[in-house]
Amino acid sequence: MDDFLLYALLAGFAVALMAAPLGVFVVWRRMAYFGDTLAHSTLLGVALGVVIGGSNQLALVLVAILIAVLIHLLQQRRELSDDTLLGILAHSTLSVGLVIMALYESNRMDLQSYLLGDVLAVNQKELIWLGLGVLVIGLVLWRIWPKLLAITVHEELARVEGIAVDRIRLIFLLMIALLVALSMKVVGALLITSMLIIPAAAARTFSRTPEQMVLYAGLIGVLSVTLGLTASWHWDTPTAPSIVVAASLAFISGQLLPKLKN
Repeated sequence: MDDFLLYALLAGFAVALMAAPLGVFVVWRRMAYFGDTLAHSTLLGVALGVVIGGSNQLALVLVAILIAVLIHLLQQRRELSDDTLLGILAHSTLSVGLVIMALYESNRMDLQSYLLGDVLAVNQKELIWLGLGVLVIGLVLWRIWPKLLAITVHEELARVEGIAVDRIRLIFLLMIALLVALSMKVVGALLITSMLIIPAAAARTFSRTPEQMVLYAGLIGVLSVTLGLTASWHWDTPTAPSIVVAASLAFISGQLLPKLKN
């Protein structure tokens, strides 16, 4: 296997493994719009990386974290509904990022890779970033899993039991921000939310426990990456959209199979 195909496969697997456990809670807590907002806002990180001349990956991570913290702080004020707040942040940060990118014409062609992803161009350095992301997200989730599960099942009861709900929610948002920032190069800003919610939604049909749902979501994500890369290689289709199409087919199959059995 050529190196670039191996890197692409490993990068896709890393994204699938990061997205699976987070996607489970995103689906349960109906937070899909959070992923979209963070994905759009990280384009501002790309633009700032261009202006500053530093590491685009570091700029993406920092901006995603700042936006996640900002969302958390603004939600505490309760002056606007969540969907209104997220809509304002998503479109504002996206527009600012696009304006800044437009002022640097020499970098305009790079924008497409961040919108739609360019997994076949992943290099060793970016693969290391993704590996670190898998490790960090895995360790943090292992520490907060019972509390996060308790908050998801019944938030008010979790508060009564002494769980720091706001702190756990912020940590969860920061993990989504990290996932989005690290996955931009692989599946792009326009498709990252799909990888976050589609495998998890597909896994929900077959799962009886939260742990099963995470496992199945990870397997569906890995399978989608494999099938998407294979389709892209043989039929010369866009790689990231092909991965999302494969995940969508898994979801549709999961919805139809129980009905066909009946």
